[in-house]
Amino acid sequence: MMPNRIVNNAEFTIENIRRDFPILLQEINGYPFTYLDSAASSQKPLCVIEKMSDAMQNYYSNIHRGLYQFSQKMTTEYEQARMKVAPFLGAGVADEIIFTRNATESINLVAATWGRANINEGDEILLTELEHHSNIVPWHMLAKETGAVLKYVPLLAGVENGLDIEAFSNLITSKTKLVCMSHMSNVTGEILPVKEITKQAHAVGAKILVDGSQAAVHLDVNVSDIDCDFYVITGHKLYAPTGIGALYGKKELLDNMPPYQGGGEMIETVSIHEITYKEAPAKFEAGTPAFIEAIGLGTALDYIQGLDNNIIREHENSLTEQAFEELQKLDGVQVFGRDVAEKSSIVSFTIDGVHPHDAATVLDQMGIAVRAGQHCAAPFMDARGVPSTLRASFAMYNTEQDLESLILGLKKVQKLFS
Repeated sequence: MMPNRIVNNAEFTIENIRRDFPILLQEINGYPFTYLDSAASSQKPLCVIEKMSDAMQNYYSNIHRGLYQFSQKMTTEYEQARMKVAPFLGAGVADEIIFTRNATESINLVAATWGRANINEGDEILLTELEHHSNIVPWHMLAKETGAVLKYVPLLAGVENGLDIEAFSNLITSKTKLVCMSHMSNVTGEILPVKEITKQAHAVGAKILVDGSQAAVHLDVNVSDIDCDFYVITGHKLYAPTGIGALYGKKELLDNMPPYQGGGEMIETVSIHEITYKEAPAKFEAGTPAFIEAIGLGTALDYIQGLDNNIIREHENSLTEQAFEELQKLDGVQVFGRDVAEKSSIVSFTIDGVHPHDAATVLDQMGIAVRAGQHCAAPFMDARGVPSTLRASFAMYNTEQDLESLILGLKKVQKLFS
């Protein structure tokens, strides 16, 4: 087995980083494995894999309930993971962090608790045409239930452009009760000015929920500086396992929100006639949580923060810019979001005369993994008049060779379908 280590800043090279991700050392059909789908789910460093395995092999036990040593140790590590997420997001206290299964459940939690208690008929919920379905469907369900009105910030005309940021000023009104927006688009990588929009929302008394599923991986997030009311992340994009995510909520909001689900651990007392509940975060974590996965998330954050983030950001942004440049050199390739003010790590495009699924299948035979489809962002596709796109997304472990392989693969695709 490869040694479990976290690369320190003095050793930082992409080659060293790649050694921490065993899956990347494989070959597919004789080609080096080129993984360009980290926006969907990132690969896992060996330290995360080994930490979770160690916990399950050597001291597995349920948390918060046992007085014996293993239970106490597991409980401590679970709560330490929460204490790692808080500063990673810039939260004031660890009690503002709720563990969930993923960003989707975090959004549903807010919709089912804060939303049902505060959104009424005629109230407006403002979304954008860039949103992932996870930040649309729960609000559509809530609006249908309450009679609230959904409004959408549109995309600017032209595939090279992004969201119409100026439209926020006209669409946020005294009727707006909640703004829900991505910090970074999962289709184009566009980074949105969430701090500015938060100020506009708060000026009319509205709350704001920010989907940080992509941004938390590639940006330095500080929810206290943004001043957002809710911020959601998902672990599996953050080099952590599936089944674990987190919701940040301002403490005063969490304290006044009703429980999300009922069951064990979230209660203070239970009798035949009356039930009282614990305070957040326990109030929102009914039943046995994904504590092994939470420990994996904490280990992933240790790994990330053991690296030089400035170098990583520069490397990812450089790959993104090179990708835009190289793709635009190919005849018949249309790249989306080329001229947005700020972007990172994601490039979506189409090839004239080639369905994205066909292109992705050919690339797969060359060991190149890209995403093809709507990327759970149908409103974006509708606004751009395309059924789907190809998407290449970069992470800290990607190299210029990965990009070269993609471009060579796309040239082969064009030749096959010409």
